Amino acid sequence: MIGHRSDANGAHFAFTDRWGGVSAVPYEELNLGGAVGDDPAAVLANRAAAAGALGLDPARVVWMNQVHGADVVEVDGPWGDADIPSVDAIVTARPGLALAVLTADCVPVLLADPVAGVAAAAHAGRPGMVAGVVPAAVAAMTKLGADPARIVARTGPAVCGRCYEVPEAMRAEVAAVEPAAHAETSWGTPAVDVAAGVRAQLARLGVRDVEDAGVCTLESRDHYSYRRDRTTGRLAGYVWLNREET
Repeated sequence: MIGHRSDANGAHFAFTDRWGGVSAVPYEELNLGGAVGDDPAAVLANRAAAAGALGLDPARVVWMNQVHGADVVEVDGPWGDADIPSVDAIVTARPGLALAVLTADCVPVLLADPVAGVAAAAHAGRPGMVAGVVPAAVAAMTKLGADPARIVARTGPAVCGRCYEVPEAMRAEVAAVEPAAHAETSWGTPAVDVAAGVRAQLARLGVRDVEDAGVCTLESRDHYSYRRDRTTGRLAGYVWLNREET
């Protein structure tokens, strides 16, 4: 199943769950990650099915080689025969070009300024959030004419602060960079809330229209969770702007 929402000004945001694809156990069913050990043919079929359900051409969906960093690259078309760059955010000013981000506990961040015609997708795990991948994505959008006050931000399913247990030293290290990420598990141990950290970063940048999916991947059996299952599939978030008129 794919949750798809459209902004009145022509921005589209979508997040997948794990159902409706062809991948076998332990990747059942709609695994969209190509580097987790699944059958490549199944991944391609799943990506085609997800794109089709959203009215997208799968060849016009741009993916990343995510590495938990803060690098951003601007794109104006599919990679084609070029190597997929190792980045954690992509930005475009090309209408109809969909940007995709893969996650299985990390926070998928989708951003769009429909007035400027600029969109971005970012992969914000704990390291990326600390490194500033979301501010870097917003900065890249701004260079293309976006205004943070107009940016619409949607964050998707991710492990919540009540479940993301970490050592106390790690929590302190993260909180020193982003205090809003300081959290405690439901059982009273140190934790990190990456989504809260992302929301705080967006607020400081002047991004006011921010909505979270409100789904914890570790708690939800409808979503992939690396922390829960280790060998598992990947969810996807998609963002795109309306196609150019023909």
